[in-house]
Amino acid sequence: MVVKKKAATKKAVTKKASPRAKASKVTKKKVASRRGPKEVLPENLSLEERKIMLRARRIHWNDAKRKIAVDMLERYTGHNIEDFQKQIILTNFSYYTQRFNALMDDAHFTQGSAFKASTSKKAQVTIIEFGVGAAMAALVGELIAVVEPKAALFLGLCGSVHPSLKVGDFILPIASIRAEGVTEHFMPKQVPALPTFKVQKFVSQILFEHGYEYRTGTIHSTDFRFWEFDEKFKLNLIEERVLAVEMETAALFTTCFVSKVNIGALLLVSDCPLKKGGIKTKKSAKSVFKKYTDIHIELGIEAMADIAERGEKIRHYQW
Repeated sequence: MVVKKKAATKKAVTKKASPRAKASKVTKKKVASRRGPKEVLPENLSLEERKIMLRARRIHWNDAKRKIAVDMLERYTGHNIEDFQKQIILTNFSYYTQRFNALMDDAHFTQGSAFKASTSKKAQVTIIEFGVGAAMAALVGELIAVVEPKAALFLGLCGSVHPSLKVGDFILPIASIRAEGVTEHFMPKQVPALPTFKVQKFVSQILFEHGYEYRTGTIHSTDFRFWEFDEKFKLNLIEERVLAVEMETAALFTTCFVSKVNIGALLLVSDCPLKKGGIKTKKSAKSVFKKYTDIHIELGIEAMADIAERGEKIRHYQW
């Protein structure tokens, strides 16, 4: 817990300021003296100064940002911070939350000002329904960092690009192309959007144990909703050799990476827009929810509950 960490830190620290605090003060003074009238970041900062400034933007290094994020997460979801479990499922759709509530007899459901959330303490899993689009995905990716989850899993829907895929197929993405407009605020363009390998490995094992086939590969994340009517866009998808296209995965992978949240994704093919008559409609969407999403949410709950019970230490990087 954060409180324990702070208590331990206080005992270890003498009356002198910590190295981080000293470095931060020095950096602020140097930056203030070097900045021009347009507040442009100086090019002659040292590597260590740049690291400190970058870390100050992250929730795990910035106590003021963390405090606001806790307040926002509680306000948006209706959950208190202590209600959240260390395994978190993320979803776009109300049906997934409804099924979670039906499956978990101890479900604690709340609706906040922007999101919906439900928690099962028995399963040690919380589900958050955060809406649609990269901007909302980036927001929830940062906010859940204050929970310090062991793992998070996105259960999303996608449109197939590869002709071999059909409605109801599962995709376990190994990467997502960052073709939306949000993630540039978090990482340089050249940084790939990747899931946490060990989360994906764990989910693949659950799929295997239940005998479900799945595909792995790269997907394309965009904030261009009506891409199905843009021939140039569709040709680009084919040239990229992606399996599918959707809106949130790149933002989740990127923001969770910078926020030190272990994140995975299991996507369900809900439509095949490149095939004749393959664009999702109200009627076909109902069919998808009826035939496939129960399996999707049940696999997600099992994966997260199993990580809580028998998952190894997931984090495999330090920076």
